[in-house]
Amino acid sequence: FMSCQEQTGISSLPRLAPTHRCHEHDWLLKFVCDRRRWLAWLFEARKRYGLTILNYVVTSNHIHLLVHADGDRLTIPRSMQLLAGRVAQEFNLRKQRTGAFWEDRYHATAVETGRHLRRCMTYIDLNMVRAGVVKHPADWECCGYRGIRNPPLRYRCIDRIDRGVLARLLELSTVDDVCTWQERVVRESLETQTKPPRCPEWTESIAVGDERYLHGIGAELGMIAHYRDVTLLRDGTSVLRETPRAYTTRNAPENTILSCDNSLIWDVTFRNQAIALVR
Repeated sequence: FMSCQEQTGISSLPRLAPTHRCHEHDWLLKFVCDRRRWLAWLFEARKRYGLTILNYVVTSNHIHLLVHADGDRLTIPRSMQLLAGRVAQEFNLRKQRTGAFWEDRYHATAVETGRHLRRCMTYIDLNMVRAGVVKHPADWECCGYRGIRNPPLRYRCIDRIDRGVLARLLELSTVDDVCTWQERVVRESLETQTKPPRCPEWTESIAVGDERYLHGIGAELGMIAHYRDVTLLRDGTSVLRETPRAYTTRNAPENTILSCDNSLIWDVTFRNQAIALVR
């Protein structure tokens, strides 16, 4: 399978925040054994393709993943394909089930490093608090908050090298600084608001960063950037998102660019971004 972003090259970027959701938002990951199997395959993707994992949370019906890849632009798409395919196969075999496990496509958002990446990290950390399942991120087993601060002795999805990369991308000096910052931000968020707000820019946008950064991405996208808007949020963050447009189900020449079947490739490498994957 491919995400819509892969068809425009977004998943070939060095850093992404992907989101992937279970089919029809079913709670197919409600049991901890299934969430642990997803983590086992995440570890395998890291080992097999050299994927750098920065953060993650596995919920009962979707996952958030923050990853980085140097060099091979296929690292992230191949890793997501392995994860989605093997988790679905194992689940269906064990449950004697047929049919889709995931939504057919995951969403990937390119995230600029520094303060924007820090906001994305916090959004992922507070996911299960926002859902009302736990009172603190450390109370949820399958999350990067615990993996960064207290990594397991074996099968670490976020290892020492990954945490070093994370510190650099967050523009912090050391891994200890990452842990201190993470703890402080979570504590302040929980003190100032009973329920952290949902931020759709991390699950619906093509890219998040400063305006100049997004215009640079738009320039690389070329003509398909005409169908995307740069929106300035109240906190000064800019997001690049799709502009809703009315079009028929038949893709006439004038609106073919809006078709999910387009295969225009954005084959470019940026130095200053991250990728957030949502499933």
